[in-house]
Amino acid sequence: MTLLPTFAPPGSKRELEEGETFTPRFGPDGLITAVAVDADTGEMLMLAHMNAESLARTLATGEAWYWSRSRGELWHKGATSGQIQTLVEMRVDCDQDALLLRVRVGGDGGCCHTGRRSCFYRGVSYNPESGAVTLAPRAS
Repeated sequence: MTLLPTFAPPGSKRELEEGETFTPRFGPDGLITAVAVDADTGEMLMLAHMNAESLARTLATGEAWYWSRSRGELWHKGATSGQIQTLVEMRVDCDQDALLLRVRVGGDGGCCHTGRRSCFYRGVSYNPESGAVTLAPRAS
């Protein structure tokens, strides 16, 4: 069995921003935001959340695991769809409360449960004359 990493509590502001110890700052709900992007193109694929266990499993296995807020359970991305996200690199932001996952996607290369490559497939438009806010497919 693979030993899962554990995470120390965050230190001082200087340690968070300049230190070499990974101390992710989970929110009050126990989650940290994770953005997955295509490792080769930089395309933003999806935004999800991780708890300590899913983050530890991601690091230990090299495949993306998330916490499904809607289902209230661990979620191995691609376990049922084949769209496994293989971790190429993980980065953390300056105050260690958000993660960037550079991944390669298996299966058909999609990430969205709608079957699309990216979850960000619509643009938001605002018409100041009518006050209407609408959604439209984004140009690739």
